[in-house]
Amino acid sequence: MKAFIIDRYGKSAVGRISEMPAPIVGAHDVLVKIHATSINPLDLKIREGAFKLILPYHLPLILGNDLAGTVIQVGAKVTRFIVGDEVYARPDDDRIGTLAELIAVRETALALKPKTLTMNDAASIPLVGLTAWQALVEKAQLKKGQKILIHAGSGGVGTFAIQLAKYLGATVATTTGTANVDWVKKLGADIVVDYKTTAFENVLHDYDVVLDTQGGKTLENSIQVLKPGGKLISIAGAPDPQFAKDIHANWVVKIAAYLLSFSIRKKAKCQHISYSFLFMKANGAQLGQIAELIDQGVIRPVVDRVFAFESTADALAYVEQGRAKGKVVVNLI
Repeated sequence: MKAFIIDRYGKSAVGRISEMPAPIVGAHDVLVKIHATSINPLDLKIREGAFKLILPYHLPLILGNDLAGTVIQVGAKVTRFIVGDEVYARPDDDRIGTLAELIAVRETALALKPKTLTMNDAASIPLVGLTAWQALVEKAQLKKGQKILIHAGSGGVGTFAIQLAKYLGATVATTTGTANVDWVKKLGADIVVDYKTTAFENVLHDYDVVLDTQGGKTLENSIQVLKPGGKLISIAGAPDPQFAKDIHANWVVKIAAYLLSFSIRKKAKCQHISYSFLFMKANGAQLGQIAELIDQGVIRPVVDRVFAFESTADALAYVEQGRAKGKVVVNLI
């Protein structure tokens, strides 16, 4: 099969399309012919080697964390899918590789594709949808009437999280650049802070939840926005000890997570705020729930551009610029 691979880690590792062995289909696996995938900042971090300690992939590595496609084979113990099903998924962390013609996905990571979406649109959903769901529904337990700040509202996670938070009944604030202020309001944001002209921590106060997608100073300044008892959830900040415990990390990673997150956890604790790091997990059942919301018209995908498979390197470079509104899709058909 054809696949987009990297032979080494590093920011300059451009990647290439190459012939790779077809996947081996286990008893609990579903073999999917991929119609479309999408590019995420996570792919860039994996390419750079940012997760080598916790995700020891073997090189050459097929990149890609989202897929939409058609089932062409099922393992002997698979019960929920049949050949011909149109599906979408974010594979498990140890089974990534959606920038390829085929992939074997664990049944538990897979869900039927939203009926109302094209393959391209469906491929834009899994990673950002699961990230938003696990942040807002699981970690934050966001309730009607609460206030949430979602950073980078025009990004992939932000566009989905705004819509989900509104569905959950929250008042939603977000940050974005000048050109996107009106656009994120149309997605459902109640309050929009133009980060180019205004410091969000100066105008937003007494929030219940902050979803941080930026890390650094944005993460630190978010503490000022939250009220006592508030929750600061980050997908870009330092991994915390609970994360290391959840992934059954070795002692080196556990110590690193403790030390790297010590400062932000201490600052948060001083303000009676909880800090947690989210590394999204594959979950087909949650994707099924998300598909229902999409088919009901509650949430719509936001796709910035679609690239041909042959232009995957260009798609990665485009995402790296950080200017995409929503998701960037790669079409393989």
